[in-house]
Amino acid sequence: MDLFKDQNSPLKPSAPLAWRMQPKDFSEYSGQKHLLGPGQFLRRAIEADRVSSLILYGPPGCGKTALAHLIANYSQSIFTDLNAVTAGITEIRQVISNAQKIKMRSGQKTLVLIDEIHRFNKVQQSALLPDVERGTITLVGASTQNPFFSIIPALSSRSQIVELQPLRPEDLSFLLDRAISDPERGLGKLKLIVTEAAKSHLIETSDGDARKLLNTLEIGASTTPADAEGVIHFDRAVAESSIQKKALRYENKDDHYDTISAFIKSIRGSDPDAAIYWLGKMIYAGEDPLFIARRLIIAAAEDIGNADPQALGIAISAHQAIEAIGMPEGRIPLAEAVTYLASAPKSNAAYLAIDTVLNEIESGRIMEVPQHLKDAHYKGASQLNRGKNYLYPHDHPGHFVAQDYLPEKRVFYSPTQQGYEREIAARLKKWREIRQGSKSNPSPKEKD
Repeated sequence: MDLFKDQNSPLKPSAPLAWRMQPKDFSEYSGQKHLLGPGQFLRRAIEADRVSSLILYGPPGCGKTALAHLIANYSQSIFTDLNAVTAGITEIRQVISNAQKIKMRSGQKTLVLIDEIHRFNKVQQSALLPDVERGTITLVGASTQNPFFSIIPALSSRSQIVELQPLRPEDLSFLLDRAISDPERGLGKLKLIVTEAAKSHLIETSDGDARKLLNTLEIGASTTPADAEGVIHFDRAVAESSIQKKALRYENKDDHYDTISAFIKSIRGSDPDAAIYWLGKMIYAGEDPLFIARRLIIAAAEDIGNADPQALGIAISAHQAIEAIGMPEGRIPLAEAVTYLASAPKSNAAYLAIDTVLNEIESGRIMEVPQHLKDAHYKGASQLNRGKNYLYPHDHPGHFVAQDYLPEKRVFYSPTQQGYEREIAARLKKWREIRQGSKSNPSPKEKD
């Protein structure tokens, strides 16, 4: 089956350029060399018509739909496609019913492309299972969302998940030149001159998205008046005017969690330039600024801690500032907090201390409160010896006195030598040595 030979095919001049330029064979396909380069497993399977059910996962414009149609070109299977945005359970059942009849009549399988398969609900996805299992249909699903989150396990386990990458500049350049020169499906019949500066700008601003690249090219070529000789001059100015505000890939859980993960790891890694970039991306994409601020509070306590005790206060202040002034001005206190936290000395000693304690309590024996630390304020407490022999630190030199605060010696908090925590470490070392060396307590002045 050759989709490009059919005169009734949607690949006609009235279709968008990005659709018309779908590749007929591997020589026209751009990118994904790790999958489709000579000798790679997926290319071998396609050329041998041995493709099993696939979930093609990748960002918009990386070639998922083009690859599905390329598979159809090489396959002897009957080809049909559905779009999960518009198809319902009735359409799914009709496709399966037709596939079953074809299989019974001729033994031929049906290749079913489902674009945006992540938009199918569990019932719709489950309807595909029996015939994928029996091999009545070969499923090729295209998804911009991580299949491990968006596809039911029963279906993903019966399909091979293939991740496609954003197209590289050289891949986009190849596709751009082909679209400009192709007289049948591209713009080759036009007297179109595209400058190198315009090409570079189109490639740079497309962010690895072939559809965006070709749509921008087509808009510029179709709206720019020709000169007296009928030549359309497509320069950088035309390229810039054809591109609207950049739309970030930030529409699903992957984008959200991956970006916030990079943001927090950049703060933890003390790289303010990276941290402020990821902040800018989240702001531009419309992320909730209070969500960002809450993550800063966590980062200040978890990753900076007592190495710079001011960090937590600054993060909390940024959160309060956003609540008070909102956006877009809220970006300024956010930027201040982000750059401060990323530039601050780091310590996770407090975080490790509380987790160590919680793990020990969960898995071990619970220590009882020592008698001399128990509450002695209520009537009758003295008869139970509550608080007896407690030593009040403020009555002693340096506001410190050696006494036990746990029934057995344990160390949970181990401050680092980072920032202010270096001073804390020196103080604790001195106090712990005094406690260790103390043979007897001085005469107590009891306090409760």
